[in-house]
Amino acid sequence: MPSDAATSSPHRAGVVALLGRPNAGKSTLLNALLGQKLAIVTAKPQTTRSRILGVLTLPNAQLMLLDTPGLHDASRPLNRALNAIAEDVADDCDVAVLLVDPRAPWDAAHTALRERLARRGTPVLVVATKADLGVEPLPEATLVVSAATGAGLEALLERVVALLPESPAHYDADTVTDRTLRFLAAEEIREAIFEELAEEVPYSVAVEIDDFDESKPDGVRIRATLWVERDSQKGIVLGQGGRKIKAIGQRARRAIGELLEGPAHLSLWVKVDARWARKPKKLAALGYR
Repeated sequence: MPSDAATSSPHRAGVVALLGRPNAGKSTLLNALLGQKLAIVTAKPQTTRSRILGVLTLPNAQLMLLDTPGLHDASRPLNRALNAIAEDVADDCDVAVLLVDPRAPWDAAHTALRERLARRGTPVLVVATKADLGVEPLPEATLVVSAATGAGLEALLERVVALLPESPAHYDADTVTDRTLRFLAAEEIREAIFEELAEEVPYSVAVEIDDFDESKPDGVRIRATLWVERDSQKGIVLGQGGRKIKAIGQRARRAIGELLEGPAHLSLWVKVDARWARKPKKLAALGYR
């Protein structure tokens, strides 16, 4: 990462929105810029369901990076809520980074988003991701980066910093996110669900942390409910003889232990609510904001 410009240059700070279609590489880029895992990442599209703030503090700048759900066709209430998150971030950011997977064509959604940002006067950088794949970059791209190899990240940061408004830092230098450990633990459980379950089932599962007890000397104790929409999905999540829920728990427990840098004890329960994804209050309670 760059050391930033000369110390005599003005300090800059602002909100940087990471926008784009599902699987464009937004979460992977966020983690690469921060130098640590904050946002969960899987091979499946539409893994991100919330806006995730990552604070990157440089000597003369502070970037409030906001990872967002991928913009997609909004046929269900949950999908509309996720699109609304991305649109709200786009409307309130100081700089927009529109990420495009070079394997996917530039489409009407990209054009509409770029025009929406232009009407607001928001600076936009169109960035082609996954440069390590050796795919020819799109002609619309301003920059080409690879979060996997780090290629282009320094140039991207320099361009973003130059576009930020002059401002003091908004967060202490040691702050990485505004999200709680409770929320991040739920995200690690969701990542385990996406990794362990196939097909469409992960998209019908939500995670709710019922208890997060840090008072015990032998580690944090977490109890979570996995909400599904149908009894058949409950059976799939549990697996034969409880094998699948055990595998989810083991994977999530390891990840949460790394997050907390200590032991984590995890209990998972699966419950059915056919309308959880259609209830605005439920979506808000689950952190989809």
